Amino acid sequence: MLCLVTALERQVFDFLGYQWAPILANFTHIIVVILGLFGTIQYRPRYIVVYVVWAAVWVTWNVFIICFYLEVGGLSK
Repeated sequence: MLCLVTALERQVFDFLGYQWAPILANFTHIIVVILGLFGTIQYRPRYIVVYVVWAAVWVTWNVFIICFYLEVGGLSK
């Protein structure tokens, strides 16, 4: 549930700027989180697998972006 709240919060801040790609990514994230919750409640293994894979991709992408902006390990070269 916390993931959904933080994604919605990020969505609001992205609408304030001109970053349309992050807005679409956040929208996709919100949809996948809702499907993951639905899959957990209804025990739909396919939805749960999609959510787990998406969560791994989402965390990996966010770690990359954080490391890129902090210029960790020469990523800015």
